[in-house]
Amino acid sequence: MTEQETVERTRRPLKGAVATGLCAVILLALHVIGGFFLLNALLVESQGPWDDTVTDTARMMAVLALVTELLAAAITMAFVALVGVRRWWFAIPAVLILAAIARMVFAPVP
Repeated sequence: MTEQETVERTRRPLKGAVATGLCAVILLALHVIGGFFLLNALLVESQGPWDDTVTDTARMMAVLALVTELLAAAITMAFVALVGVRRWWFAIPAVLILAAIARMVFAPVP
């Protein structure tokens, strides 16, 4: 087997590369939305002893992040199975899901 034949076998076809790129864009958009919700959940602070909605706000934002990242994980599973996206894409929703659950558990108390 020559070097040229080896290079041609390992190179992805253009259609596969475009599909992988489109899947990556969709997943990144979902992760940005989930990250936005999680960032809001992490940055919410109590304004004082009268602010009793801070816990509800932090938990609501963490739940929105959790739902978004669970959707992203399901879509990642489909993309890995159908398109051939790499498995390391599962690491992003896993980290964000764990952070959202931790924020729900340790929500601030006024």
